Amino acid sequence: MNIVVCVKYVPDAQGDRGFEEDRTTDRESVDGLLSELDEYAVEEALKIVEAGEGEVTVLTMGPDDAVAAVKKSLQMGAHRGVHVLDEALAGSDSVATSLVLAEAVRKLGQESPVDLVLTGLASTDGVMSVVPAMLAERLGLPQVTFASELTVEGSTVRIRRDDETASMTVEASLPAVVSVTDQINEPRYPSFKGIMAAKKKPVDTWSLADLGVDAAQVGLDAAWTKVVEATERPPRSAGEVVTDEGEGGKALADFLASRKFV
Repeated sequence: MNIVVCVKYVPDAQGDRGFEEDRTTDRESVDGLLSELDEYAVEEALKIVEAGEGEVTVLTMGPDDAVAAVKKSLQMGAHRGVHVLDEALAGSDSVATSLVLAEAVRKLGQESPVDLVLTGLASTDGVMSVVPAMLAERLGLPQVTFASELTVEGSTVRIRRDDETASMTVEASLPAVVSVTDQINEPRYPSFKGIMAAKKKPVDTWSLADLGVDAAQVGLDAAWTKVVEATERPPRSAGEVVTDEGEGGKALADFLASRKFV
Protein backbone atom coordinates (compact mmCIF):
# COMPACT_ATOMS: atom_id res chain seq x y z
CA MET A 1 0.00 0.00 0.00
CA ASN A 2 1.32 3.41 -0.97
CA ILE A 3 0.35 6.16 1.46
CA VAL A 4 0.90 9.90 1.09
CA VAL A 5 0.85 11.95 4.29
CA CYS A 6 0.38 15.70 3.95
CA VAL A 7 2.24 17.60 6.66
CA LYS A 8 2.89 21.24 7.46
CA TYR A 9 5.77 23.23 8.90
CA VAL A 10 4.28 25.64 11.43
CA PRO A 11 5.45 28.21 14.00
CA ASP A 12 5.88 26.70 17.45
CA ALA A 13 2.57 27.14 19.27
CA GLN A 14 4.51 27.79 22.47
CA GLY A 15 6.28 30.78 20.90
CA ASP A 16 5.19 34.40 20.73
CA ARG A 17 3.44 34.25 17.37
CA GLY A 18 2.44 37.31 15.37
CA PHE A 19 1.89 38.76 11.90
CA GLU A 20 4.01 40.36 9.22
CA GLU A 21 3.15 43.80 7.81
CA ASP A 22 1.02 42.13 5.11
CA ARG A 23 -0.85 40.27 7.90
CA THR A 24 0.53 36.90 6.96
CA THR A 25 1.94 34.72 9.72
CA ASP A 26 5.36 35.79 10.98
CA ARG A 27 7.50 32.69 10.46
CA GLU A 28 10.89 34.32 10.95
CA SER A 29 10.82 35.34 14.61
CA VAL A 30 9.46 32.05 15.94
CA ASP A 31 10.99 28.59 15.69
CA GLY A 32 9.17 26.23 13.35
CA LEU A 33 8.43 22.52 13.56
CA LEU A 34 6.32 19.72 12.15
CA SER A 35 2.73 20.45 13.16
CA GLU A 36 2.04 18.31 16.21
CA LEU A 37 -1.34 17.24 14.83
CA ASP A 38 0.32 15.93 11.67
CA GLU A 39 2.52 13.59 13.69
CA TYR A 40 -0.56 11.46 14.34
CA ALA A 41 -1.12 11.06 10.59
CA VAL A 42 2.51 10.06 10.05
CA GLU A 43 2.32 7.55 12.87
CA GLU A 44 -0.89 6.01 11.55
CA ALA A 45 0.59 5.64 8.07
CA LEU A 46 3.64 3.91 9.50
CA LYS A 47 1.47 1.52 11.51
CA ILE A 48 -0.54 0.56 8.43
CA VAL A 49 2.55 -0.11 6.33
CA GLU A 50 4.34 -1.96 9.13
CA ALA A 51 1.32 -4.26 9.48
CA GLY A 52 1.54 -5.16 5.81
CA GLU A 53 3.74 -3.70 3.13
CA GLY A 54 4.10 -0.51 1.14
CA GLU A 55 5.67 2.89 1.38
CA VAL A 56 4.96 6.14 3.19
CA THR A 57 5.66 9.37 1.32
CA VAL A 58 5.51 12.64 3.23
CA LEU A 59 4.40 15.72 1.29
CA THR A 60 4.69 19.36 2.31
CA MET A 61 4.68 22.81 0.72
CA GLY A 62 6.33 25.91 2.11
CA PRO A 63 9.56 27.90 2.35
CA ASP A 64 13.07 26.45 2.59
CA ASP A 65 12.73 25.67 6.30
CA ALA A 66 9.61 23.58 5.67
CA VAL A 67 11.84 20.67 4.71
CA ALA A 68 12.37 20.23 8.47
CA ALA A 69 8.83 18.84 8.71
CA VAL A 70 9.69 16.26 6.06
CA LYS A 71 12.95 15.31 7.77
CA LYS A 72 11.21 14.81 11.12
CA SER A 73 8.74 12.48 9.41
CA LEU A 74 11.58 10.55 7.77
CA GLN A 75 13.24 10.20 11.15
CA MET A 76 10.00 8.70 12.47
CA GLY A 77 10.16 6.09 9.69
CA ALA A 78 8.63 7.49 6.51
CA HIS A 79 10.37 6.29 3.35
CA ARG A 80 10.41 9.35 1.10
CA GLY A 81 9.75 13.08 1.22
CA VAL A 82 8.49 15.65 -1.26
CA HIS A 83 8.86 19.39 -0.69
CA VAL A 84 6.97 21.79 -2.95
CA LEU A 85 9.10 24.92 -2.89
CA ASP A 86 8.33 28.09 -4.84
CA GLU A 87 8.52 31.78 -3.96
CA ALA A 88 5.05 32.30 -5.43
CA LEU A 89 3.52 30.15 -2.65
CA ALA A 90 4.04 32.80 0.05
CA GLY A 91 0.70 33.86 1.54
CA SER A 92 -1.29 30.97 0.03
CA ASP A 93 -4.55 30.14 1.77
CA SER A 94 -6.30 26.78 2.14
CA VAL A 95 -7.77 26.90 -1.38
CA ALA A 96 -4.35 27.30 -2.98
CA THR A 97 -2.84 24.78 -0.57
CA SER A 98 -5.35 22.12 -1.58
CA LEU A 99 -4.63 22.83 -5.26
CA VAL A 100 -0.87 22.41 -4.88
CA LEU A 101 -1.15 19.30 -2.71
CA ALA A 102 -3.64 17.72 -5.12
CA GLU A 103 -1.33 18.23 -8.07
CA ALA A 104 1.59 16.84 -6.09
CA VAL A 105 -0.43 13.73 -5.17
CA ARG A 106 -1.35 13.30 -8.84
CA LYS A 107 2.30 13.53 -9.81
CA LEU A 108 3.19 10.90 -7.22
CA GLY A 109 0.36 8.75 -8.56
CA GLN A 110 1.94 8.78 -11.99
CA GLU A 111 4.97 7.02 -10.49
CA SER A 112 2.96 4.54 -8.45
CA PRO A 113 -0.79 4.49 -7.65
CA VAL A 114 -1.60 6.22 -4.34
CA ASP A 115 -3.91 4.09 -2.19
CA LEU A 116 -4.45 6.43 0.74
CA VAL A 117 -3.90 10.10 1.55
CA LEU A 118 -3.66 10.92 5.25
CA THR A 119 -3.74 14.31 6.96
CA GLY A 120 -3.88 15.59 10.49
CA LEU A 121 -6.94 17.07 12.14
CA ALA A 122 -5.85 20.63 11.34
CA SER A 123 -2.71 22.72 11.20
CA THR A 124 -1.79 24.33 14.49
CA ASP A 125 -1.39 27.74 12.88
CA GLY A 126 -4.48 28.01 10.66
CA VAL A 127 -6.71 25.55 12.59
CA MET A 128 -9.31 25.45 9.79
CA SER A 129 -9.67 21.67 9.13
CA VAL A 130 -10.82 22.32 5.56
CA VAL A 131 -7.85 21.23 3.44
CA PRO A 132 -8.67 17.47 3.64
CA ALA A 133 -12.16 18.03 2.20
CA MET A 134 -10.85 20.38 -0.50
CA LEU A 135 -8.08 17.92 -1.35
CA ALA A 136 -10.54 15.04 -1.70
CA GLU A 137 -12.79 17.14 -3.94
CA ARG A 138 -9.91 18.11 -6.23
CA LEU A 139 -8.70 14.51 -6.47
CA GLY A 140 -12.21 13.14 -6.96
CA LEU A 141 -11.77 10.78 -4.02
CA PRO A 142 -14.07 9.85 -1.13
CA GLN A 143 -13.19 11.49 2.17
CA VAL A 144 -13.61 10.22 5.72
CA THR A 145 -12.59 12.75 8.33
CA PHE A 146 -11.86 13.11 12.05
CA ALA A 147 -10.83 9.48 12.49
CA SER A 148 -10.22 8.35 16.08
CA GLU A 149 -9.62 4.82 14.84
CA LEU A 150 -8.67 3.57 11.38
CA THR A 151 -8.52 0.14 9.78
CA VAL A 152 -7.82 -0.91 6.20
CA GLU A 153 -9.27 -4.18 4.94
CA GLY A 154 -8.73 -4.99 1.30
CA SER A 155 -10.05 -2.10 -0.75
CA THR A 156 -11.99 -0.53 2.14
CA VAL A 157 -10.97 1.98 4.78
CA ARG A 158 -13.08 2.14 7.94
CA ILE A 159 -12.90 4.81 10.64
CA ARG A 160 -14.52 5.56 13.95
CA ARG A 161 -15.54 9.18 14.36
CA ASP A 162 -16.33 10.42 17.87
CA ASP A 163 -18.37 13.47 18.78
CA GLU A 164 -19.79 14.81 22.03
CA THR A 165 -22.77 12.46 22.10
CA ALA A 166 -21.96 9.40 20.01
CA SER A 167 -19.49 7.48 17.89
CA MET A 168 -20.10 6.43 14.32
CA THR A 169 -18.40 4.09 11.88
CA VAL A 170 -17.75 5.41 8.39
CA GLU A 171 -16.45 3.40 5.44
CA ALA A 172 -15.08 4.35 2.04
CA SER A 173 -13.51 2.54 -0.87
CA LEU A 174 -9.84 3.07 -1.63
CA PRO A 175 -8.21 5.25 -2.77
CA ALA A 176 -9.48 7.81 -0.26
CA VAL A 177 -8.51 10.86 1.78
CA VAL A 178 -8.60 10.44 5.57
CA SER A 179 -7.96 12.98 8.32
CA VAL A 180 -7.09 11.70 11.79
CA THR A 181 -7.46 13.21 15.24
CA ASP A 182 -5.03 13.30 18.13
CA GLN A 183 -6.92 10.41 19.76
CA ILE A 184 -5.93 7.82 17.16
CA ASN A 185 -2.46 6.88 18.43
CA GLU A 186 0.65 8.01 20.25
CA PRO A 187 3.30 9.25 17.80
CA ARG A 188 6.71 7.65 18.21
CA TYR A 189 9.87 9.57 18.99
CA PRO A 190 12.59 9.31 16.35
CA SER A 191 15.23 6.82 17.46
CA PHE A 192 18.95 7.34 16.90
CA LYS A 193 18.79 4.66 14.23
CA GLY A 194 15.87 6.44 12.58
CA ILE A 195 17.66 9.79 12.66
CA MET A 196 20.73 8.32 10.98
CA ALA A 197 18.67 6.38 8.42
CA ALA A 198 16.72 9.51 7.48
CA LYS A 199 19.89 11.12 6.14
CA LYS A 200 19.95 8.59 3.31
CA LYS A 201 16.27 8.81 2.38
CA PRO A 202 15.28 10.75 -0.75
CA VAL A 203 13.67 14.18 -0.52
CA ASP A 204 12.46 15.57 -3.85
CA THR A 205 11.99 19.30 -4.33
CA TRP A 206 9.28 20.31 -6.81
CA SER A 207 8.36 23.75 -8.11
CA LEU A 208 4.96 24.95 -9.30
CA ALA A 209 6.19 24.44 -12.86
CA ASP A 210 6.90 20.78 -12.06
CA LEU A 211 3.27 20.43 -11.02
CA GLY A 212 1.80 22.43 -13.87
CA VAL A 213 0.32 25.01 -11.48
CA ASP A 214 0.05 28.63 -12.60
CA ALA A 215 1.68 30.96 -10.08
CA ALA A 216 -1.30 33.30 -10.45
CA GLN A 217 -3.47 30.67 -8.71
CA VAL A 218 -1.48 30.77 -5.47
CA GLY A 219 0.02 33.29 -3.10
CA LEU A 220 -1.42 36.21 -1.17
CA ASP A 221 -2.92 37.98 -4.18
CA ALA A 222 -4.92 34.89 -5.14
CA ALA A 223 -6.09 34.11 -1.61
CA TRP A 224 -9.82 33.77 -1.07
CA THR A 225 -9.40 34.56 2.61
CA LYS A 226 -7.22 37.21 4.21
CA VAL A 227 -6.58 38.64 7.66
CA VAL A 228 -8.08 42.15 7.53
CA GLU A 229 -7.05 43.32 10.98
CA ALA A 230 -5.22 41.99 14.01
CA THR A 231 -4.91 43.42 17.50
CA GLU A 232 -2.48 42.23 20.12
CA ARG A 233 -4.01 40.63 23.17
CA PRO A 234 -4.00 43.13 26.06
CA PRO A 235 -1.62 42.32 28.91
CA ARG A 236 -3.07 40.69 31.96
CA SER A 237 -4.02 43.08 34.71
CA ALA A 238 -3.04 42.45 38.31
CA GLY A 239 -5.56 40.38 40.21
CA GLU A 240 -7.37 41.48 43.33
CA VAL A 241 -5.75 40.23 46.52
CA VAL A 242 -8.09 39.55 49.44
CA THR A 243 -6.66 39.05 52.89
CA ASP A 244 -8.75 36.44 54.66
CA GLU A 245 -9.64 37.71 58.10
CA GLY A 246 -12.66 35.48 58.47
CA GLU A 247 -14.58 36.89 55.51
CA GLY A 248 -12.60 35.19 52.71
CA GLY A 249 -15.44 32.84 51.78
CA LYS A 250 -17.92 35.68 51.48
CA ALA A 251 -15.47 37.73 49.39
CA LEU A 252 -15.00 34.78 47.02
CA ALA A 253 -18.75 34.25 46.72
CA ASP A 254 -19.31 37.96 46.03
CA PHE A 255 -16.60 37.92 43.35
CA LEU A 256 -18.12 34.87 41.61
CA ALA A 257 -21.60 36.37 41.80
CA SER A 258 -20.41 39.68 40.34
CA ARG A 259 -18.99 37.82 37.35
CA LYS A 260 -22.20 35.76 37.09
CA PHE A 261 -20.33 32.52 37.65
CA VAL A 262 -22.82 31.52 40.34
